[in-house]
Amino acid sequence: MKLYHWGRAPNPRRVRIYLAEKGIKVPMEDVGDGPTLAADYYKSYPMSTVPMLELDDGTQIGEAMAICRYFESEQPEPPLFGSSSRERGLVEMWERRAYELALTGVAEVLRNTNPAFKDRGLPVYDDVVPQVPDLAARGKWRFAKFLDLLDEQLSSNEFVAGANFSVADITSLCAIDFAKVIKERIPQDKKNVQRWHDSVSARPSASA
Repeated sequence: MKLYHWGRAPNPRRVRIYLAEKGIKVPMEDVGDGPTLAADYYKSYPMSTVPMLELDDGTQIGEAMAICRYFESEQPEPPLFGSSSRERGLVEMWERRAYELALTGVAEVLRNTNPAFKDRGLPVYDDVVPQVPDLAARGKWRFAKFLDLLDEQLSSNEFVAGANFSVADITSLCAIDFAKVIKERIPQDKKNVQRWHDSVSARPSASA
């Protein structure tokens, strides 16, 4: 078994934090090569995204949350997807909001404005996807919208989906930290988000 990741990317970080919270150790290989992924990795995994978990039988599992769910089934404790039907529903809802609004919003800005992503407006390989600079404004709106929602949610909850740390916190943390690449930070008026961010950033897993 091996986890292929890229040190600078937010999606592999989601998995690394998850594994650290679980105390699971998996052999890892960084397949970054400057601003892109290594050519050999493209050949072995044509989806050309990270992270990717390769099992001992050769099965390849991509997408951060799919990998986390694999390990959740293998090692349920501590539960990071919720421990009741209600909690699992809330965790799923907030994790998706963090991904669709915040993480994807930041990526939308980066991929459509940064020269390093010229002709790579979407994370695909061997396909030319032109940048659409107008999408940057939409990406910034998505990120700001998430911070509005999150600040309200955290006004009455210690963690993103309620009383317990979960994958919703992991994705939210990675998205907000990733926003540094587009020079977006937590606004001063989002005091609940800042309190939460300080708290989860202090967890040992945050530096995984």
